[in-house]
Amino acid sequence: MSKKLVSIALAMAFVATAAVAASYAADCTGTVTAVEGTSATVKCDDGKEVKATGAAKVGEKVTVKGDKIEAAKKAKKKIEGC
Repeated sequence: MSKKLVSIALAMAFVATAAVAASYAADCTGTVTAVEGTSATVKCDDGKEVKATGAAKVGEKVTVKGDKIEAAKKAKKKIEGC
């Protein structure tokens, strides 16, 4: 009986830590809507608004990783050959 309770408690703790870790990961790509000093508000492509730190201008397309702004990577042109 106690082994069951311990295993259930450990499983619940694992699920809870995974959920918390996923909630802090605000990685997205979007457009800068407002800038205040070194922080900017980014409207992500999925509709969320995220505050992040970094240098950006309003209207710029950026990527947010771990609460920091990075320039969005441009897609490479595909090479067509014979």
